[in-house]
Amino acid sequence: MSDHSANIFRSMNELKFEGSISHQCGVTMNDSVEARAIAEVMADKPKITVTYLPAMIRIDGEGKIEFKMSEISEALGRPMTTHLFEISTSTHYGRMVMIDEDNVTLFGDMDEAMKYIL
Repeated sequence: MSDHSANIFRSMNELKFEGSISHQCGVTMNDSVEARAIAEVMADKPKITVTYLPAMIRIDGEGKIEFKMSEISEALGRPMTTHLFEISTSTHYGRMVMIDEDNVTLFGDMDEAMKYIL
């Protein structure tokens, strides 16, 4: 498992508020066997930040994050379906779209997500 020291959390005096769109997206999961397998798979992907908290795991990215159930299943040692994935992710930000039975994608860019929704 990769060691991640990056932290997305900042104190209020470090924040700069701008009138722009960030295109960030991510999930927060309760710490569990499934969440750790998902985090392990995603930690090796470019532009992904995995943050381990006392009872939660966050996965954050820019633009879009693709979760492949086949990769997660391999790390988990048993099948992970898109429906089990949605249950494992307590909350998310960005638009979550089930592309097919093997792919759940989070979009930070709502225009890109609309291609799959309409």
